[in-house]
Amino acid sequence: MQTDFTKDTLVIQLTHHKALKLLLDLEELHLIRVLKKNVQTEQKLSDKYAGNLPAEIGEQLQQHIIKSRNEWERNI
Repeated sequence: MQTDFTKDTLVIQLTHHKALKLLLDLEELHLIRVLKKNVQTEQKLSDKYAGNLPAEIGEQLQQHIIKSRNEWERNI
């Protein structure tokens, strides 16, 4: 059983500098088409991590941060 991959689009991450050369060689042989060389997802960190902490723990963390900052400002 053979699957037809002719229209599939894949997102890959290069982990070695030689991989790009290999991909460009495959493109020259008309085996693949490189659509974009550098794709950046621009997601705000607040959107990425929103809702990952329960509200109660988030509030405790915020209070700890405030307390820590106040300790730096006190005279010893």
